[in-house]
Amino acid sequence: MKKSIISIISIVSVLISSFSVSAAEVPRESAPCNASSEAIVFVESCIGDVLTEVQNGLGYSDARAKSNRIFFDAFIKGQTNGYSYGELVDIANCAIWQYRDMYLRPAFYANNLEKVRTIIGPVIEDYKSGKITYAEAEFNARNRIYQSVKPDFNPDVEYMKDPLSRDIPPIDNSLFILARKLILESK
Repeated sequence: MKKSIISIISIVSVLISSFSVSAAEVPRESAPCNASSEAIVFVESCIGDVLTEVQNGLGYSDARAKSNRIFFDAFIKGQTNGYSYGELVDIANCAIWQYRDMYLRPAFYANNLEKVRTIIGPVIEDYKSGKITYAEAEFNARNRIYQSVKPDFNPDVEYMKDPLSRDIPPIDNSLFILARKLILESK
């Protein structure tokens, strides 16, 4: 009797340990620039399952509603580890948007990763060698992407103009996300 109980317990424990649940992570390139690493990890622990659902087809609005509810409940109960509701929701919404975009346009991300790598290659090299900071690398990558569409784009001139008068080429925001991803992965 005792041997059968031990064998049943061991079989159950093997079965349980073989099924690991992995929740999706918040893509670091999608996080707002003022988000701390600790806040990103906290968001992952709260809504990792929601992000996995988004990767599998859950809509943006439904995912946002779920994550907002999770953070609102945590905020009311005082379980946000000192982070504000707005900060956590911003990180979550950016991650949800990116995963939803990647779900809807996987070919865009696959096709443009190498293009962006080619465009910002010198910026990545400068960042890897320590010549520039992350903020400078992100700024330079953004300008190189603009210049790849409009070669005469001059950031010194355009950024000094009134925002309504700027002549900045229209670029898909996902290209900037890919650039941030490549910069973050380079170190």
